[in-house]
Amino acid sequence: MDIDSLRKAIKVFSQERDWEQFHSPKNLAMAVSVEAAELLEIFQWLTPKQSEVLPDDVLSHAKDEIGDILLCLLNLCNRLGVDPVQVTADKLEKVKLKYPVDKAKGLALKYSKL
Repeated sequence: MDIDSLRKAIKVFSQERDWEQFHSPKNLAMAVSVEAAELLEIFQWLTPKQSEVLPDDVLSHAKDEIGDILLCLLNLCNRLGVDPVQVTADKLEKVKLKYPVDKAKGLALKYSKL
Protein backbone atom coordinates (compact mmCIF):
# COMPACT_ATOMS: atom_id res chain seq x y z
CA MET A 1 0.00 0.00 0.00
CA ASP A 2 1.36 3.44 -0.87
CA ILE A 3 0.98 6.52 1.31
CA ASP A 4 -1.95 7.98 -0.66
CA SER A 5 -3.88 4.71 -0.38
CA LEU A 6 -3.07 4.59 3.32
CA ARG A 7 -4.32 8.17 3.82
CA LYS A 8 -7.57 7.31 2.05
CA ALA A 9 -8.02 4.13 4.11
CA ILE A 10 -7.47 6.09 7.34
CA LYS A 11 -10.03 8.69 6.25
CA VAL A 12 -12.61 5.99 5.45
CA PHE A 13 -11.89 4.25 8.76
CA SER A 14 -12.53 7.48 10.68
CA GLN A 15 -15.61 8.37 8.67
CA GLU A 16 -17.18 4.93 9.14
CA ARG A 17 -16.89 5.35 12.91
CA ASP A 18 -17.94 9.01 12.93
CA TRP A 19 -14.66 9.86 14.63
CA GLU A 20 -13.81 12.89 12.52
CA GLN A 21 -15.74 14.99 15.04
CA PHE A 22 -12.96 14.22 17.54
CA HIS A 23 -10.10 14.76 15.11
CA SER A 24 -9.42 18.45 15.38
CA PRO A 25 -5.85 19.39 14.45
CA LYS A 26 -5.23 20.13 18.13
CA ASN A 27 -6.40 16.69 19.24
CA LEU A 28 -4.47 14.92 16.49
CA ALA A 29 -1.26 16.81 17.25
CA MET A 30 -1.67 15.86 20.91
CA ALA A 31 -2.30 12.24 19.92
CA VAL A 32 0.95 12.19 17.89
CA SER A 33 2.80 13.34 20.99
CA VAL A 34 1.10 10.79 23.25
CA GLU A 35 1.82 7.92 20.87
CA ALA A 36 5.44 9.07 20.47
CA ALA A 37 5.77 9.04 24.25
CA GLU A 38 4.49 5.47 24.30
CA LEU A 39 7.22 4.55 21.80
CA LEU A 40 9.81 6.31 23.93
CA GLU A 41 8.70 4.34 26.96
CA ILE A 42 9.76 1.11 25.25
CA PHE A 43 13.33 2.38 24.95
CA GLN A 44 13.47 4.41 28.16
CA TRP A 45 15.86 2.30 30.22
CA LEU A 46 17.63 0.38 27.49
CA THR A 47 21.26 0.93 26.66
CA PRO A 48 21.98 2.07 23.11
CA LYS A 49 23.18 -1.46 22.32
CA GLN A 50 20.02 -3.05 23.78
CA SER A 51 17.88 -0.69 21.70
CA GLU A 52 19.52 -2.05 18.55
CA VAL A 53 18.52 -5.67 19.21
CA LEU A 54 15.00 -5.87 20.58
CA PRO A 55 13.37 -9.15 21.60
CA ASP A 56 10.52 -10.11 19.28
CA ASP A 57 7.78 -9.11 21.73
CA VAL A 58 9.34 -5.70 22.34
CA LEU A 59 9.89 -5.15 18.62
CA SER A 60 6.24 -6.05 18.02
CA HIS A 61 5.19 -3.49 20.63
CA ALA A 62 7.45 -0.86 19.02
CA LYS A 63 5.91 -1.59 15.61
CA ASP A 64 2.42 -1.06 17.05
CA GLU A 65 3.44 2.28 18.51
CA ILE A 66 5.09 3.37 15.25
CA GLY A 67 1.84 2.46 13.49
CA ASP A 68 -0.15 4.50 16.02
CA ILE A 69 2.10 7.51 15.45
CA LEU A 70 1.78 7.30 11.69
CA LEU A 71 -1.99 6.84 11.89
CA CYS A 72 -2.31 10.00 13.97
CA LEU A 73 0.13 11.92 11.82
CA LEU A 74 -1.57 10.96 8.57
CA ASN A 75 -4.94 11.78 10.11
CA LEU A 76 -3.51 15.21 10.94
CA CYS A 77 -2.24 15.60 7.38
CA ASN A 78 -5.69 14.70 6.06
CA ARG A 79 -7.33 17.20 8.37
CA LEU A 80 -4.94 20.04 7.44
CA GLY A 81 -4.83 19.17 3.74
CA VAL A 82 -1.08 18.59 3.94
CA ASP A 83 0.79 16.22 1.61
CA PRO A 84 3.11 14.37 4.01
CA VAL A 85 5.53 13.34 1.26
CA GLN A 86 5.86 16.89 -0.06
CA VAL A 87 6.31 18.53 3.35
CA THR A 88 8.92 15.91 4.26
CA ALA A 89 10.80 16.48 1.00
CA ASP A 90 10.61 20.25 1.58
CA LYS A 91 11.92 19.85 5.12
CA LEU A 92 14.76 17.62 3.95
CA GLU A 93 15.91 20.38 1.60
CA LYS A 94 15.87 22.89 4.47
CA VAL A 95 17.81 20.51 6.71
CA LYS A 96 20.40 19.94 3.97
CA LEU A 97 21.08 23.68 3.98
CA LYS A 98 21.38 23.78 7.76
CA TYR A 99 23.66 20.75 7.88
CA PRO A 100 25.99 20.79 4.87
CA VAL A 101 27.98 17.57 4.55
CA ASP A 102 31.33 19.34 4.75
CA LYS A 103 30.44 20.85 8.14
CA ALA A 104 28.13 18.28 9.71
CA LYS A 105 29.52 14.89 8.67
CA GLY A 106 30.05 12.71 11.71
CA LEU A 107 28.94 15.40 14.17
CA ALA A 108 25.87 15.44 16.40
CA LEU A 109 25.78 19.20 16.79
CA LYS A 110 22.96 21.65 16.28
CA TYR A 111 23.35 23.70 13.10
CA SER A 112 24.05 26.84 15.11
CA LYS A 113 27.12 25.10 16.62
CA LEU A 114 28.69 24.00 13.32
